[in-house]
Amino acid sequence: MKKLLLSAVFALATFGAWAQAPLRFHADGTFKILQLTDIHVRSERPETAAELDLIDELIGREKPDLVVITGDMAFSRPAGDALRRVMERVSKHGVPFCTVWGNHDAEFDLSKNEMYDLIRSFPGCMMPDRGGADSPDYALEILSSDGKRPAAVLYLIDSNDSVFDADRKWLGYDWIHIDQIAWYTKVSAGYTAGNGGTPLPSLAFFHIPLPEFRTAATTESAVLVGTRMEPSCPPDFNSGFFRAFKQRGDIFACFVGHDHDNDYAVLWEDVLLAYGRFSGCNTVYNHLPAGGRTILLEEGRKALESYIILKGGEVINRIRFPESFTK
Repeated sequence: MKKLLLSAVFALATFGAWAQAPLRFHADGTFKILQLTDIHVRSERPETAAELDLIDELIGREKPDLVVITGDMAFSRPAGDALRRVMERVSKHGVPFCTVWGNHDAEFDLSKNEMYDLIRSFPGCMMPDRGGADSPDYALEILSSDGKRPAAVLYLIDSNDSVFDADRKWLGYDWIHIDQIAWYTKVSAGYTAGNGGTPLPSLAFFHIPLPEFRTAATTESAVLVGTRMEPSCPPDFNSGFFRAFKQRGDIFACFVGHDHDNDYAVLWEDVLLAYGRFSGCNTVYNHLPAGGRTILLEEGRKALESYIILKGGEVINRIRFPESFTK
């Protein structure tokens, strides 16, 4: 029950280890997020230099207000070396950043709490203190342009790793657990109450897609924009997170990684389900050039603009939500 124990701590979390200034919409009502995912740093590979250079290029080009890394940063031992190399590249730009875990990050020689503390040691980190938990889920506020109130919320969720049987046979991917959903529900209810009963426009970031990603992508009536070159790989068990935030009425878009050959966005029950673009070097299961996803939020609306940004600055798959998905 590690997430429930921390609900009060993280409900209003906006500061990381270096006492970052609060996130805030600009005077024109915009807030830009750059999503990087599946960087897969293997320190022994010469290609690692290129993927780290891509981080520099994308942050330099996009000049985001926040960088969100949706997991699978480390892909070899020592994991600490891989994480440091990623964080050094991100942190030096002076842009606030945060991360969630992928299914590979904890496979090596560091626990999630050790990795969490390591990441928090870098200037610019917006992740709150763990408060004794191994890998807390947390919420980040984006203040209104006048700085007087929360105007949007970002939920950063650990989608966990894999499931094994007693003989360590791999059974599939894990899911967002019931205590995590309870944590989200409690935090969401607090923000809604603080906003006079109206849910705040919210986004969720995690690594492994929900089962609804698969359902949406295989439904002919669903509007899909982007590249789909492999089947979606969610857990087989549906723990009900999608239903929970549909009931709460705040999260209107989810952003994930995990599937290296997908970067599409698809509308499902009026919620945008979107992949980031694989941000690392080519692997045995990647066939798309690396890049990132930019997300431009609009203050006071459940609306956003988004696109994939590639090395060299090419922009593809530009969408506006909800306009691009209205038949």
